[in-house]
Amino acid sequence: MTDAETSPPNIGPSSDEVKHALKAFKKRLKLTRLDHQSKLGYGPMTNGGGPGIVAIMPPHQFPSAVWDALVRQRKLKHLGDGLYELLDGA
Repeated sequence: MTDAETSPPNIGPSSDEVKHALKAFKKRLKLTRLDHQSKLGYGPMTNGGGPGIVAIMPPHQFPSAVWDALVRQRKLKHLGDGLYELLDGA
């Protein structure tokens, strides 16, 4: 028998892992937005605040299968080049 025949089938990420990944994604997105807003020259009283940060690269401690699962659940949108956007209602 080969290793492929004896290994269990790939069942994908667990729901708990997906939940933790979404929480980590939201936290990283929030921190990235706060970091961007804290730059000199940006504020509510200045002109041209810009659209802000809408997409980020997800945390690397989770495999890509987790992010693919979140895209299938319509929690995230894959924009290409490793960037993901949080969809409304997530």
